[in-house]
Amino acid sequence: MKDPVIRVLLIEDDPMVLEINRQFVEQVEGFEVAGVASNGSEGMKMIHKEKPDLALVDIYMPNKNGLETIAQIRAEGYSTDVIAITAASDIETVRRIRQLGAIDYIMKPFKADRIKKALANYRDYYLKLQDKETISQQELDAIIFQGSIEEKKQLPKGLNAHTLEKVVAFLKEQKEAISAEQVAEGIGIARVTARRYLEYMEQTGSVKIHIEYGGIGRPINRYVIV
Repeated sequence: MKDPVIRVLLIEDDPMVLEINRQFVEQVEGFEVAGVASNGSEGMKMIHKEKPDLALVDIYMPNKNGLETIAQIRAEGYSTDVIAITAASDIETVRRIRQLGAIDYIMKPFKADRIKKALANYRDYYLKLQDKETISQQELDAIIFQGSIEEKKQLPKGLNAHTLEKVVAFLKEQKEAISAEQVAEGIGIARVTARRYLEYMEQTGSVKIHIEYGGIGRPINRYVIV
């Protein structure tokens, strides 16, 4: 079944920035611009009318600023998620925006790659929650920490943050060191794939290897999370 299209509302008082944001959103597969607004008051009317999945909200705007707008979205119970896009860099504003539930915070000026990464992370989060009534701790951890490892370290080609988080979450559940084969079976990936992630984690100091010597044959590497 084809993934649903994520509908985005742009709330920005600068026409030039608004057009740039529109172009960035339209360049990312799976997203469409549901509407635009030049201030928070207009933005709330659009949210009431269109009920978008996501709103990109500027903070410094006339006629209801971004903080007031995000607070109203939450107070009125709309399910619209928020990404703040703003020149504000002071800690108090950053903290307040996070407290209001914004899922990302992008500082102006920004490059196309940064907003595209934010949208890709949101799409992954959005699709994971589709048609779910309950969620496991492992699945929740993968959502919460989505992109965190990738942002801190440049992953080698062929590895992705989502699978890496699944490997990390699975290892955290184990009470003793386990083999690559057990990891592969536990999260449903190929053994050679599991070994690649474990070798990367060993190189970066995320796991320790316990070498198990047995009878005939090669010793078995068993891995434990650091």
